[in-house]
Amino acid sequence: MTKKGPVALIALAMLLLVGIASTQSDPGLQTGRGTGGTLIDPKNDPNGFYPFFADGRVRFEKVRTVSKRNVQGLGPRFNSDNCSSCHVQPQFGGSGALNNPQFLLPHSAALGNTLPPFVLQQGPTVEVRFPFFFNPDGTVNYNAPNGGVEDLFTTTGRKDAGICDSATVLPQPNFSAAMAANNIIYRIPTPAFGGGLVENLDDSTLLANQLANLNNNFGIAGTFNRSGNDGTITRFGWKAQVKSLLMFTGEAFNVEMGITNQLFPQERPLPEEEQSGLGLPPSCLNLAGFGYPEDTTNPNATPNTAVLDDVSAIANFMRFLAPPLTGGVKINGHEVPDQAIVTGSYLFNSIGCATCHTPMPGRTQVSSFVPALSNAPVPAYSDFEIHHMGAGLADNVSQGNAGGDQFRTAPLWGLGQRIFLLHDGRTTDLVTAIQEHASQGSEATTVEQNFFNLSPTQQQYLLDFLRSL
Repeated sequence: MTKKGPVALIALAMLLLVGIASTQSDPGLQTGRGTGGTLIDPKNDPNGFYPFFADGRVRFEKVRTVSKRNVQGLGPRFNSDNCSSCHVQPQFGGSGALNNPQFLLPHSAALGNTLPPFVLQQGPTVEVRFPFFFNPDGTVNYNAPNGGVEDLFTTTGRKDAGICDSATVLPQPNFSAAMAANNIIYRIPTPAFGGGLVENLDDSTLLANQLANLNNNFGIAGTFNRSGNDGTITRFGWKAQVKSLLMFTGEAFNVEMGITNQLFPQERPLPEEEQSGLGLPPSCLNLAGFGYPEDTTNPNATPNTAVLDDVSAIANFMRFLAPPLTGGVKINGHEVPDQAIVTGSYLFNSIGCATCHTPMPGRTQVSSFVPALSNAPVPAYSDFEIHHMGAGLADNVSQGNAGGDQFRTAPLWGLGQRIFLLHDGRTTDLVTAIQEHASQGSEATTVEQNFFNLSPTQQQYLLDFLRSL
């Protein structure tokens, strides 16, 4: 051994200990990876879809109004006035930002509205649901499941809202009563990076992965949510309740911004407005004045990208978004050694995390869009199944075949650049998120216990690996 040998070994040991304290800690948000580009290779785009990706991104960023042509249709109820306000971290198409755009909406797009107390300036961008309807006396009716979205804001106070501009005509939902009765749950935006790859996974591929994963000793046995129309596997949304990116976008237009479209051509009342048998007040219909649907195909427009309706254009933007980029991990400004991340990857598999968060559930089927979507690996770290996650994470909302405690295995690609974690954004800390996987009835309890049975150093390696994704 040379004189430099012991020194080199000591230096390596010190590097491996960077960021490792007496207990494990989340390395935190990682930056600078450049996520947000397209998977289309302009040199191998025989059908000319790159302009559609660029056009879709422009429409993704547009702020919507009630009645101005080309961006009309907002309201009468909405959660935000543009797609990018919810999907902006770390780039357009991602998840919610640290500074919540919804916090500013009552001062701009929702002028006559009261800011709900759970909408924080630095907090998760949220969608709200009441799991159960209320009785006439204000108590919760646990025999009447609700679960529909309760939009945060209305067009009250807007000059372009016509006679639907009064809080007496269109009040906000009673969030205070729901909070007092503990009859409220939250959802945060899901990232769309790599969405086209997920959409192009064949059902047979997912079924084969499910069969392989059933051979485990962790008590894990997921199932798939399925389309009520054709019976095929649905895969988008927190409960895998949405079939395609087109459906995902059309539903978001209708539910999150109140914009009718070719998939959802009717205005959407709140669940309790539907239950009452009255729906929306007549004065709050056709606010744009151009008829329905408000988002349509534009047959006389040029260039050819402009012919598409906004929903189709934005679905293309998400379809052609590249998957998130992996990268190195820094803790307090210090690089984590590659070997620590490799060790963390091994531990991730050995303790059972990969049984649900499958590193690569398969390769895509042949695509008629672009070559980049054909026979491509999908390193999503998900099986796209729904699993029972127990009482601790249950939200008592059923969607499709997914019950109140079932959720889609959240894809972990891009985790290094996400701020808010779990379906409701209840934490920004990976350790807490792992802890929350264990509760009565959760399929993940054994795996969670395996994680905390690791030594602190091993736990840190695994956390470092997760933030490398």
